[in-house]
Amino acid sequence: MNKKNVQPVAEKCALQEILGVIGGKWSMSIIYALFTGKKRFSELERLIPNISTRMLVKELKNMEANGIVVREVFATVPPTVEYTLTVKGEKLEPIINELHKWGVEYVI
Repeated sequence: MNKKNVQPVAEKCALQEILGVIGGKWSMSIIYALFTGKKRFSELERLIPNISTRMLVKELKNMEANGIVVREVFATVPPTVEYTLTVKGEKLEPIINELHKWGVEYVI
């Protein structure tokens, strides 16, 4: 019988930290939408079906606090807000694309 590899506690804690940053229900969808460049708040709402305004605001604030996205506010009436990925956020592209491929193969 094969024993499962037991990972050290420190590695499990790191994974929990990572999931705290990008593990929200909508986080990966938001990041995926931003791979193609800057998006206004309303564009993100349209691109991500079934997300509420409240949840989009919450996820974007969390990702901004964790250095995944940058929020830029323009002095217009009403205010225009655009979001872009940081370098840290852009580095998630190959990871999220691989998760997408895995999902298509085994989940969908």
